[in-house]
Amino acid sequence: MGLWSFVKGAGKKVFGGDDDAEVSGAALQDELKDLGLDAEGLEITVEGDQVKVSGNAVSQEMKEKVILAVGNVEGVSAVDDQIAGGEGEPTFHTVEKGDTLSAIAQKTLGKASRYPEIFEANKPMLSHPDKIYPGQVLRIPTA
Repeated sequence: MGLWSFVKGAGKKVFGGDDDAEVSGAALQDELKDLGLDAEGLEITVEGDQVKVSGNAVSQEMKEKVILAVGNVEGVSAVDDQIAGGEGEPTFHTVEKGDTLSAIAQKTLGKASRYPEIFEANKPMLSHPDKIYPGQVLRIPTA
């Protein structure tokens, strides 16, 4: 549990390009459904640019993916994780300009050749290893 920061101006647009659209819990639930993430038992509420997710996650992996899926949306600056379940604190990395998955793997896992582990840990939010952007937050596998 904790408060996770995201870059408000970066992220996926889930509102059809309408810059005046407010982030809503329903739109974020739809985003999770579109990604095929199991958000059953989770409640998502939005206050301004902060998202609160509460309830029980089906696993630690799903908990982390839900946090990232709702946080990596344009207009969201923080996710208040009130999700029960899971074992331990997630490890996240914010992509910086010039980062590659290989560079992130070298920095966080000690070997650039381990970048496929980061890619797999962030599916379905990532569709290709080269499609990351500055400000995006990624899961770093712990095992």
